[in-house]
Amino acid sequence: MQALKDLARTLLEKGEVAVILGWEEGPHGARPAFITSPEDTGRLIFDARCVQNLATYLNPRRTNIKALGKPALCVKGCDARAIAGLLRESQIKREDVVLIGVRCSGVGIEATGPAQVDAETLAPRCVGCDATEPPLADHKVGEARPLPQGKGWDARIAELEAMTAAQRWAFWQAEFEKCTRCNACRQVCPMCFCEQCVQDKTRPQWIESSPHPRGNTAWHFTRALHQAGRCSVCGECERACPAGIPLMLLNRKVAQTMERRFGYRPTADPAVPCPVGAFRQDDTQEFIR
Repeated sequence: MQALKDLARTLLEKGEVAVILGWEEGPHGARPAFITSPEDTGRLIFDARCVQNLATYLNPRRTNIKALGKPALCVKGCDARAIAGLLRESQIKREDVVLIGVRCSGVGIEATGPAQVDAETLAPRCVGCDATEPPLADHKVGEARPLPQGKGWDARIAELEAMTAAQRWAFWQAEFEKCTRCNACRQVCPMCFCEQCVQDKTRPQWIESSPHPRGNTAWHFTRALHQAGRCSVCGECERACPAGIPLMLLNRKVAQTMERRFGYRPTADPAVPCPVGAFRQDDTQEFIR
């Protein structure tokens, strides 16, 4: 995308930003790129392989990224929900980042996939997407085309809900047994920014730290609930999991419950409060009855 490269070069040459966070060709498909020189902006790309949610690099835990200076961040429409979440929770200031919105026609399941997607290779996050026009962006580049039809997480959740409670429990126990507690899901998530994660606390120890079925179950359920109303539904946790655990089945199910109970959907509007951190007088509060 020449428009993206030209814009990035201009922003760097004018000194409006110190680094461009985008995507480039890597040895195994598309990968995140950190461009600090105008001469290097030719490395930037954008196609269906650019699956990474770069909003995670604005996470305040990533002090090495912050040290590079004011960033310009390339965001897909769906990534803007994570930006809104960081703004909503006062983790970043809007004036501290320039957002380059890339109009998106859907991304693939993996960064090593095809440059254009079809129904078989379309990522579940893209099914039914209504954010092809990037919100919050200071600049917009590219052209979006109609998305192909595919199978999203909701269809997979419906299959699970058709099981009995015992069958679902057996399904999740088998999945959680695969977990090695590598923390890839936590590290890739833009909304995991606690200075000390609950699973790392030892006084008291809430969650067993070893990859034991009991501790694994506690960790994944705790993390899913911690993401209630906060998850941007980017699916990076599931994509990054080396064990192939379908983590977004948990996250998306929680999101469905948030929408049913509170009328809340993940949004790119940072002014819309998350139900977990907001008080409403019409809250049913049936949990205390």
